[in-house]
Amino acid sequence: MNEITRFLLSHGGPVLFSVVFLEQIGLPLPAVPWLLAAGALSASGRLSAWLVLSVSFLACMMADSIWFYLGRRSGHRVLGLLCRISLEPDSCVRRTQEMFSSYGMRGLVVAKFVPGLSTVAPPLAGSSGVKLTRFLFFDGMGAVLYVGGFVLLGVLFGHQLNQIIAAFGSLGGGALALVVAFVALYVGYKYFQRNRLLRDLRVARITVDELMKKQEAGEHLLILDLRSSAELTENPYMIRGARHTTVDEMGRRQQEIPRDREIIIYCSCPNEVSSARLALLLKRKGITHVRPLLGGIDAWRERKFPTELGDVGAKDALGTNAVSGEPKQ
Repeated sequence: MNEITRFLLSHGGPVLFSVVFLEQIGLPLPAVPWLLAAGALSASGRLSAWLVLSVSFLACMMADSIWFYLGRRSGHRVLGLLCRISLEPDSCVRRTQEMFSSYGMRGLVVAKFVPGLSTVAPPLAGSSGVKLTRFLFFDGMGAVLYVGGFVLLGVLFGHQLNQIIAAFGSLGGGALALVVAFVALYVGYKYFQRNRLLRDLRVARITVDELMKKQEAGEHLLILDLRSSAELTENPYMIRGARHTTVDEMGRRQQEIPRDREIIIYCSCPNEVSSARLALLLKRKGITHVRPLLGGIDAWRERKFPTELGDVGAKDALGTNAVSGEPKQ
């Protein structure tokens, strides 16, 4: 019996609880290999399947409940924190909001199987005012499917996994070093991608004070709100004069975007990654008069600048003539 198997058999409960809890709390420590290994040991009768399932489920629910509580208490500040430390800042909140928009609370179940989203989904549910009982029901369903699914795979392919564990254990002390090196390389690569993305997106931004002065001066601006439909349903108020559109729509209708007007785009992620990414794309397409709003809608609200109920369902968010690029009357 190799050292890894002995370690799991001796400390299976605490190890599984710690690994699953840390993964769900947001650390880049994959729990799936441990769940598969525990399932393989359960198949051979050397580890209690009920112990594996119960401690893993409890770890999921405890981590998610903490994030739900923080989301309920602090709202977008918690989401902002996650957005800043996320290895993939462009998708930290937006993809989760889109998922909720498509699946509703069932999105909590789907999020369990998507790295990154499983951490963002609970605080997003908390900030949106979902009842605790409703959250626990759907989150519990996702936890059962997540934990049970991978443990079941470990049971079904127990023989093959035991052979892998034995081969891995034969490496001795080098096995742990290999795991640490792999995790370090993965995290380092993700942070390299993140920093390169943010460096590329350092296009000229406009502050909320500058935008307010332009509006007061009567400048003819095109202001576009890029937030998700789910977030707009929760808070449909936009910057005064803004129109709602999506990144996909802007990509499809590049030819209709006016070249002779200044275009201001904003989202809700603190790094303005969605709007900055779109601004960079449009600049590469020759649309140079486009600037992301520094701080997004949250910075505008903090300054208590005027907002209005937006026309989310407007069919022509760009408000332009496809041929001339002039504003439609």
